[in-house]
Amino acid sequence: MTLLPWRRTARESGLERPSFEDLALPLLPSLYNLAHWLSRNSADAEDLVQETFLKAFRGFSSFESGTNFKAWMFRILRNTYLTSRTGLATIRTVAMEDELEAGAESGARLEPEAMIDRVTPEIHLLRLSDRAALEKAMGELPRPLLEVVLLCDVEEMKYKEIAAILDVPIGTVMSRVARARAALRLSLQAAPAVTKESRA
Repeated sequence: MTLLPWRRTARESGLERPSFEDLALPLLPSLYNLAHWLSRNSADAEDLVQETFLKAFRGFSSFESGTNFKAWMFRILRNTYLTSRTGLATIRTVAMEDELEAGAESGARLEPEAMIDRVTPEIHLLRLSDRAALEKAMGELPRPLLEVVLLCDVEEMKYKEIAAILDVPIGTVMSRVARARAALRLSLQAAPAVTKESRA
């Protein structure tokens, strides 16, 4: 996958770009992974990442040094996806999810990040599961739940970072993470076991 257009833009602008590249290029695999899961299409994912890099490069002067660059990039990617043709339907889905969760978290007691146990039975199951079965189960998740699993359990972001990317309260993030893990657990437990003989 190439990002020639944004490189060419940088070259033509005559601006120094090493600092942007140093920060952005290491994130390319992670950004593409999220883009691919959201779009479910390799070509669309490449276009989405390329547009994200273009937008980020053009807006890099407004990025506040010392803040979370990774979260900033992921938020640009997600917003770019939501404003794309394939992402428009997701906006309605996310809105409905938030309405359902608003009441549930009104009386919830939020724990500090350091107090949250991230090593849950669901996580153990996900780590031990067959990769194909796990990818199938993840593919069946609604996009709002898929997003938090990718950001939390794959990218290992903090809930505060995820909340900033998704522009939702931390309580909503916690709720979605719990529901996503539970859904994956049920799906994986229901899937037929893959034995060594069946793999051969």
